[in-house]
Amino acid sequence: MEKKKVHLLHKKAKETAEVFSNPARGYGEIFQVSQIIPLSETTAIVDFAKNTNKHAMTFFYWINGSGGYWQYYFPTYDHCVGMEKVREYLHKVEIHNFDKNGV
Repeated sequence: MEKKKVHLLHKKAKETAEVFSNPARGYGEIFQVSQIIPLSETTAIVDFAKNTNKHAMTFFYWINGSGGYWQYYFPTYDHCVGMEKVREYLHKVEIHNFDKNGV
């Protein structure tokens, strides 16, 4: 992962912990970045330890527009199943497009 992306990922993870630790949310939970696990050049998991002795996991992904930035969501099992289907479909698209590259 590029140094710029690593730096911005650490910054965004810390900001995310602060947002979800906001007392105004009413849950009384404090989030702290426990671990950042790079998955690829443009994706990572951020594990948050909470003061309730629980953990929360986010999936971070890099967006290239506007100079590049990190976005995230808290995945569910439904997200995982859906992304498995995306992988299958992407493979079909790649096969379809392969011979259309003018070779």
